[in-house]
Amino acid sequence: MRLYVGNLSFNTNEQQLEELFAAVGPVASVHLVRDRATGQSRGFGFVEMTDANDGQTACTTLNEREFEGRRLTVNEARPQERRTGGGGGFGGGRPQREARW
Repeated sequence: MRLYVGNLSFNTNEQQLEELFAAVGPVASVHLVRDRATGQSRGFGFVEMTDANDGQTACTTLNEREFEGRRLTVNEARPQERRTGGGGGFGGGRPQREARW
């Protein structure tokens, strides 16, 4: 079961998060979301529990729990929404002048 963990301290690392959730049950993986440019944590991440029952227990016991001076938000992660279009290209700015021959 994949869990969303929000309102994390920017100083929290993967090992600390894994240790917190391991107290509830076996953890399959931990992923902190980081800023691409700076590598700084963005204050949220995902924890995957090996068992769905342990995932539910983690939601009820760790949601709103204080950790590293912050109240955590823990709930079941929703599937990532598909992103459409956008990005790149040369669409902005002044319109190009037509060449006059």
